[in-house]
Amino acid sequence: MKSDYQSIVTLVSLAFKAGGEIMNLYNQEIKFDLKNDLSPITQADRISDEIIVNGLNKEFSEIQCISEESHSRINIKSLSNIFFLVDPLDGTKEFIEKNDEFTVNIALINKNKPEIGVIYAPAKNKIFFTDDDGKAYELEVENYQNEVNLNRSKRISVSKETKNLIAITSRSHNNETTKNFLEKYEIKEKIICGSSLKFCLVANGQANIYPRLGPTKEWDTAAGHAILENAGGKIKSLNDKELLYGKKNEDFLNPEFIASNF
Repeated sequence: MKSDYQSIVTLVSLAFKAGGEIMNLYNQEIKFDLKNDLSPITQADRISDEIIVNGLNKEFSEIQCISEESHSRINIKSLSNIFFLVDPLDGTKEFIEKNDEFTVNIALINKNKPEIGVIYAPAKNKIFFTDDDGKAYELEVENYQNEVNLNRSKRISVSKETKNLIAITSRSHNNETTKNFLEKYEIKEKIICGSSLKFCLVANGQANIYPRLGPTKEWDTAAGHAILENAGGKIKSLNDKELLYGKKNEDFLNPEFIASNF
C-alpha cells in the first residue's frame, strides 16, 4: 500500500462510516460490559470494529490488521513490516459518560513506525489525518451522515512556543506522577482531555506538551503519533527513544512517553 491520496480517502471514509454508527448509539441509552482487564466495552466498540476491520480487509486485503477489540481472538504468529493498527472507539469511558471526547483511530505502520494516521472525533465534528505530502490536516465536518470532502481541510502545525506552555493530560488517567512531572516545565495552563484528541490538540497548536506516565497500547497512540510528527511535533519515551510499533510479544504495550511541540 502506498500513502497515496486515494488510500487516505478510503481510510478517512471508513473512520467516518464507523463514527456515524457510533453517534447513532451515542444518542441512545449506553450499556457496557467489562473486558478481562476490567476496561469497558460497548456495542459501539464492537460495531465500529466490525466496520473498520472488514473494510480494511476488503480494500487492503494484503495488509494485516491489528485491532484493539479483535486482536485477542486471532493467533498473531508473525507481523509483516506493514500492518494496520486500529482503535475502533478510543475513549470508551468518555463515550459512556457522554462528554464528546472519544475518537476512531486508524494507523498504517511501516517498519515499526506510523506512516499514516486518521483520527475522527464524531461528537466534535472533526477529522485529523496525514496526507501523502507528509503534512497533517484538520477537517471540520458539518454532519457525520454526509460525505467527507477532504478538499476543505486545512493544514495544521505545532506551536513554536517553548515557554509559557499549555499542558494537556488524560481525563481518565491524570495521576499525581504526571502533576509532579510537569513541575519541571513552565506551564501557564493545563487542559484535561480524553482519548487521542490530546495528540491532535498538540498537533494543531492548541497545546504544547502531553505526558503519559502510565500504560497505553500501540493502537492508542499510533494514529496520533503519525499526525503529530507530520505536524512537526515529537513523541519520545522518557529515555528519549522513539516509540516503535509491532511489539506483539509485549502485548503491544507502549513505554511511558512525552508528546510535544519541542
